[in-house]
Amino acid sequence: MSVVSFNKENMIQTSEDAVQAAPAQPVVAVVIPLSTTATAATQSLQLRSTWAATAKRMFEWLLPPVIGLLIFGAIWATVAALTQGLPGPVKTWHSAVELFSDPFYINNPNDMGIGWNILSSLKRVATGFALAAIVGIPMGFVIGRYVFMSRMAAPIISLLKPVSPLAWLPIGLLVFKAADPAAIWVIFITAVWPMIINTAVGVSKVPQDYMNVAKVLNLSEWKVVTKILLPYVMPYMMTGVRLSIGAAWLVIVAAEMLTGGMGIGFWVWDEWNNLNVEHIIIAIFIVGIVGLLLEQLLVLIANRYSYE
Repeated sequence: MSVVSFNKENMIQTSEDAVQAAPAQPVVAVVIPLSTTATAATQSLQLRSTWAATAKRMFEWLLPPVIGLLIFGAIWATVAALTQGLPGPVKTWHSAVELFSDPFYINNPNDMGIGWNILSSLKRVATGFALAAIVGIPMGFVIGRYVFMSRMAAPIISLLKPVSPLAWLPIGLLVFKAADPAAIWVIFITAVWPMIINTAVGVSKVPQDYMNVAKVLNLSEWKVVTKILLPYVMPYMMTGVRLSIGAAWLVIVAAEMLTGGMGIGFWVWDEWNNLNVEHIIIAIFIVGIVGLLLEQLLVLIANRYSYE
């Protein structure tokens, strides 16, 4: 039987020999460049600055209209509180929610939702406006293109343009024997003058050098109109179109009040007969919102087909 004895000096010596015999392990040092940290900090600062600038622009864009609406609502509420029978903003809002909860109901031909009345007015405006564009824009090109035609049309336009559109309503009723075409006739006579005048002014302002080049190249009249006149006249023409649609939408309300039948104007008059003032105020906002949307639609079309 053998006895194994341990000696402290031997253990220490053995440990030192093991350390000397073990291969050296490489030491890896992780160094984070200062430039990377600085870049991350710069990007974070730029991101915060971008968000701050965006928030500032949104605040500047949104705050003025909100303040204006609040002031308008406060004035409206004050006047309503001092005027007997005039509803305030809150009462009108509740009536509008109820009205638009079912805008396309049909009880009978004389009792239909507000949606049908708006669509009926838009249909009349679209028909009269389209007829005015078909007649007015080509006539404006002819008047602006030829001096003889301009001088011939000048006294007629000067005489008829200042006439109130509603003055033409009895003539329409006499000629067409019906209220609906008479209202379309009023829209037509309202919308045609701005188209004629603005288009003619645009054609008359085309530089003479352009027309001289057309003569040198022996271009046909069709190419002169499509390649030279139309690109130059487009801003003038679209201004006339915007003025026409705004005037047409304003006039249809008054025309429908007089002719009756379906339409936002007749609906306003009917609500007045029923002493429903909340609906009259709602109709005022409807007319304004629809007119704004129509104008913005024409602005988008003008920008889409702009030659600038």
